[in-house]
Amino acid sequence: MRVFLYPERKGCMNIAGFILGVILILSVYGGVNYYIGRGLFQWLSLLFPYINARVYAGIYLFFALSLILGFLPLSASLKKIMSWIGAHWMGVFIYLFLFFMVADLVIVLGSILKVIPRPIPQNIRFYAGLLVILLTAGLVSYGLYNANQIKYVSYAVQTKDTTLAADMNIVLISDLHLGAVNSERNLERIVQGINDLEPDLVCLAGDIFNDDYHALGNPSAAIELFKSIRATYGVYACLGNHDGGKTFNEMMGFLEQSNIKLLNDEYAIIDERMVLIGRIDPSPIGGFGELKRKDMMETIASLPTNIPIVVMDHTPSNLEQYGPEIDLVLAGHTHRGQIFPGSLFTNALFVVDYGHYQKDADSPHVVVTSGAGTWGMPMRIGTHSEIVSILLR
Repeated sequence: MRVFLYPERKGCMNIAGFILGVILILSVYGGVNYYIGRGLFQWLSLLFPYINARVYAGIYLFFALSLILGFLPLSASLKKIMSWIGAHWMGVFIYLFLFFMVADLVIVLGSILKVIPRPIPQNIRFYAGLLVILLTAGLVSYGLYNANQIKYVSYAVQTKDTTLAADMNIVLISDLHLGAVNSERNLERIVQGINDLEPDLVCLAGDIFNDDYHALGNPSAAIELFKSIRATYGVYACLGNHDGGKTFNEMMGFLEQSNIKLLNDEYAIIDERMVLIGRIDPSPIGGFGELKRKDMMETIASLPTNIPIVVMDHTPSNLEQYGPEIDLVLAGHTHRGQIFPGSLFTNALFVVDYGHYQKDADSPHVVVTSGAGTWGMPMRIGTHSEIVSILLR
């Protein structure tokens, strides 16, 4: 028996699925906030016995809702303030949850093993809560500082049976997330770092923007910084999943004014020495207008075989598509988890979530960068913002 779904019914099912997904996410977020808020209030009650519960609840609710309010259609100035608060709260929220969980687990196990008496003494709960607060404050402070430190990473990649007349010095960056908190503040240092490496070629492997072009504070200044990049053969880019949406056309205009050559499932031959391919990301947030990811296999098969082929593909989840004809794949997207324990998840999700990888001698080399910027919380813990230099031999 065949079942036919009319477009209207498919649309209703999609909307229903979206609403259920939103309800589930909000329910989980609300439950976790209740757990954190209750733990904080219990600790504060030990420190300040006469604390006003309603005042506390209002203050906590403001921070909890800041993550959501930043996505609402507010005035530009208010939206910027709420996004800033929400981005910082995200990191605080994650570590408060993790440390309260660990503290409660230790107390429960301690009481079961009779190491901690029952009922639980108030001083144990006080010092457990104090430790949670201190660890959260320390890690968040370190993460804010570390996100603004630029690390330089270098790799040497030997091409296959191709003729590369001279070594090619490629600088790779990704995940600038322009428009995110602190993103533009670091751009000048990133551009200066690129120029210090004296590259032959600069590759921007996606997520140049952070979903909304209008979130940029000073687009003109950013354009001038990009135009100041000094590279023998120029600056090339591919689209990442955050480089789309309602302001996609404005993003494209920005790149054009910045002298950044965008490759949308296209290739460029660099000085007759190297082929550079830029892929469209398969999962754009909000779409890339009329652009869709294509099957590039026929195009790749028709390319010259006597010079190296390098591919920029933002998300490193399509590596099986690239065979022995490709010398090098450049990717980003993962941020290497950005903050611990995020790296545990990215390591489990991707064949390679960071660094240099080659499956076997016939497979392409893969370099995945942790990115030059941050998404969401402006923090890095256990990872680094980085500029990558690759010596292609």
